[in-house]
Amino acid sequence: MYNYYIIYQQINFGMTQVISNVEYSILRALGTDADFLYDTVDSYIKDAQGSNRSDLVELWQTIKQDRQKHANMLREALEKEIHR
Repeated sequence: MYNYYIIYQQINFGMTQVISNVEYSILRALGTDADFLYDTVDSYIKDAQGSNRSDLVELWQTIKQDRQKHANMLREALEKEIHR
């Protein structure tokens, strides 16, 4: 997230705009989804499995699938923005 913050500062303080605000927003959302998908949700699933809570395992797996869909949508939107 550090690189995104620098870009944000550059945009807001009148320096050369590296990316558009729209691209920045998409990148931020994509970063949030990536953090959740690759750092967080698997630990939630393991915790639920360790507690023998199949209902929660299923819940977290469904949420993970939904977030993967959202991440794919964001990636596609970013590709469109870059090629505009």
